[in-house]
This record gives sequence, C-alpha cells and structure tokens, in this order.
Amino acid sequence: MAPPMIDISVVVVNWNACDFLRKCLHSVMDTLRGISYEMIVVDNGSKDGSASMVRENFPSVRLIENLRNRGFGAANNQALQVMKGRYALLLNSDAVLMEGAAWELYSFMEGHAGVGMACGQLLNPDGSKQNSVAAFPSLVTLLTNAPMLEYLFPNRYPSKRYSHREPIEVESGIGACLIVRREAMDAVGLFDERYFFFLEETDWAYRMRRAGWKVFHVPGAKIYHYQGQSIGHHIMSRIAFYRARYQFLRKWHSLPYFLFACLVIFSRLTINWMLTTVGATLTLGLVGSLRGRWLRYSKLILWHFYRDFA
Repeated sequence: MAPPMIDISVVVVNWNACDFLRKCLHSVMDTLRGISYEMIVVDNGSKDGSASMVRENFPSVRLIENLRNRGFGAANNQALQVMKGRYALLLNSDAVLMEGAAWELYSFMEGHAGVGMACGQLLNPDGSKQNSVAAFPSLVTLLTNAPMLEYLFPNRYPSKRYSHREPIEVESGIGACLIVRREAMDAVGLFDERYFFFLEETDWAYRMRRAGWKVFHVPGAKIYHYQGQSIGHHIMSRIAFYRARYQFLRKWHSLPYFLFACLVIFSRLTINWMLTTVGATLTLGLVGSLRGRWLRYSKLILWHFYRDFA
C-alpha cells in the first residue's frame, strides 16, 4: 500500500446502484469535516451508468472500473492497495452517513490504539435499528436460535434489541460501514478474495482478533443502510451467503467440525423446506410469500447437490 498521507480513505464498492451511490458520495462530502480524506469508488462492471455518473458529478473521486463483478473483497482490495489514508472507511454504496458518523468512528480509533476495526450503528430508512454486529459462524450459532443467544448472553452476542450508549467490543461488524486501521491491515493482510460477497469482513475480523487486534461497535456513529440494494434479493445472493458460510467454517475449523456443521446447516434447510411445503400445500399455493419461500428453499437444496460449495 502507498505510504499514509491523509487521515481517511473512503472506499465504496458499487454494482448497479447508481442512485444509491450518488447519495452515499454526497453524504461523505456533506459530513466529513475536520478530517483529511480521499474517496475511491470501485465499480464492479455496472450496467446502469454508475461509472459515468461518478466521472461527471464527482470529479475529485478516484474511480476504478472493473469490466466484471469481481466481488466485494477483491474490489475493496483494489482500493486498499492504493489508499493514502491512515484509516480506510469502507462503505456500501447503499449506505448514507449521518452527521458526525465518520468523526465518531475516527475519534474512537484515534483514542484506542489496540482497535483494528470498528463499526457504527446501521439504521433502516425509517430510523429503526439494523443489526450492526455479527458473531463468528460456529456450531453454537448454528445449533441454537440467534435471538435466544442474544437474550441469554447479551454481552457475548449483542444485537439491535439492546441500547448501547458506549462502544462495546464485538466479534465482527457488518461490512456496510467499517473503519479499519492501516497497521492492522499491514499485520493481517487484506480481504480473502475467495469470498465473493458475504463474510469477507467477518473473516477479516477473525484474523485481526487472532493477531491481537480488537473489534468494536461504536453506537454513536449512525448510518442509514438501504439493506440489500448493493447485491439485490435474487436467489444468487442467498447461495452466495451459504457458500461463504461453508468457506469460513472450512477455513478455520477441523474437517470433522466442518462436516458436522454442514450436516446441521443442511438439516435446518431441509426442515424449513418441509414445513414450507406443508404450508404451501395446505393453502393450495395461493399464498405468495409461502410459495416464494418454498421456491427459494428448493433452489438452495438443489444447489447443495450440484455445486462445490466449500
């Protein structure tokens, strides 16, 4: 990476989200004050005029254009390799910074030298909270219900159901908005590009924690997140999530652990498919939501049989 010259390098990876990208970049320019920064947009082969929009409306932004969708991790790495900042602020193209969000994250990192990565509080467009932190995939999280873990062990599994006034240490943050220390990147390396979209940041956080860096959630930094706009809601996004989860488990655990985790994941998927099949049958397929879930579960099950998912 280039030697640090400024405070923050804002990195936005975009894929066919032109209107959201425009809002995202405006929010950066409107809210980053008192911090020296650069903006880098990596466009993953968009067909909606995103790259032209950036060139015409944001001439100060460094634009990297890919001919195809290289995925979240690989595209971010392109920007991280040329960034000039002491920190990278990674934003999804469907994220909008609220006033003071970047400053909250920046000042927290400046005051906590042992923190390698921090995330803010993601919000829905109506102002309600989204989950902003994530636990590492494990047999514990696969065998139990996430809300139950959050209720029984709120310090171990924090969630949006609790109000945190002060920053708290977490396992991983959601990648829609992350600030990452340059020294931590130098220590553990960049994103693992084998992940295409999901869990890249989770893997990164796992490596940072193993190397002695801490990961924090800073609730005072608030970011609107138009969830799902940067990848869409197609079945391929669900397949990408399943593939990423298998990749994470295989990378960091023994083969017996991985195989048992695969059994648990597939068993839960099959049970959901069976229950949805019963519901769709009893309603004669007239309930669109049930019919849609049944179709998604069916495609996911079929994918397990003909794809090399690990």
